[in-house]
Amino acid sequence: MLNDGDVIDISPLIDDLTPETLCDGVDNLVDRIDAAYDRLPRVDMSGARVGPPLARVGKIVCVGLNYQKHAEEAGHPAPAEPVLFLKAPYTVVGPYDPVLIPPGSTKTDYEVELSVVIGRPARYLTPRDRPLEYVAGYTISNDVSEREYQLERGGQWDKGKNCETFNPLGPWLVTKDEIPDPQQLELELSVGGEIRQRSNTADMIFNVEVLVAYISQFMALLPGDIINTGTPAGVGSGYDPPRFLRNGDVVELSVSGLGTQRQVFRRPSGPAVRHTDA
Repeated sequence: MLNDGDVIDISPLIDDLTPETLCDGVDNLVDRIDAAYDRLPRVDMSGARVGPPLARVGKIVCVGLNYQKHAEEAGHPAPAEPVLFLKAPYTVVGPYDPVLIPPGSTKTDYEVELSVVIGRPARYLTPRDRPLEYVAGYTISNDVSEREYQLERGGQWDKGKNCETFNPLGPWLVTKDEIPDPQQLELELSVGGEIRQRSNTADMIFNVEVLVAYISQFMALLPGDIINTGTPAGVGSGYDPPRFLRNGDVVELSVSGLGTQRQVFRRPSGPAVRHTDA
């Protein structure tokens, strides 16, 4: 846990931050940490790998074309209802882990997104149910995509969204009390130091509250599930000519109040490596 610049080891209280932990309530966990705060050890993170901030992620529900300018650059009108697709949990890696370009891929793309972490079971919500009360907190996702697989190989978008390492997550899970308005967050992404995406969550077509309620009409949202809320304009496929990622490219992305990610995109020299240490 981060607090005023200190890294606090909370493993004496919980083994990991998991869906089960969220079921017990984030507020309850914070109270336990506060009670034991002076006794908890401090940690030096220098040189340590940072994993994703949530273990055993449930399903990842993604929203497509949820920023007006991104829909325009993709050549689509603003959708009348949210466009949904799923990512598998094994796509999740840490915020600074390398991302693997699939063998033979020429159209691997980046997408900075605000991610919503569900903290309470949500089913068939209406606005009167206050959908944001079902949110545990927020983090950052890079919804990495392979556009040929997504758009040119037939079927659904899932083909281009579920390659290994295609969902760097983190670095932090920031509790919702720290983010009073998720519709006032700045997003930015750069490739090799060149800013490609810069926007604000105020430009979403469907805001976080609407998305949580809408998705709950079609599937149960459970603690540890994640909603990737869409990406703004500036993706590689939106340029003319397109500007897809190449071996060695460094991608940095941030959302205000939620930290910064950094990935090096690598083309594996051998067979794809399955990431089991997420």
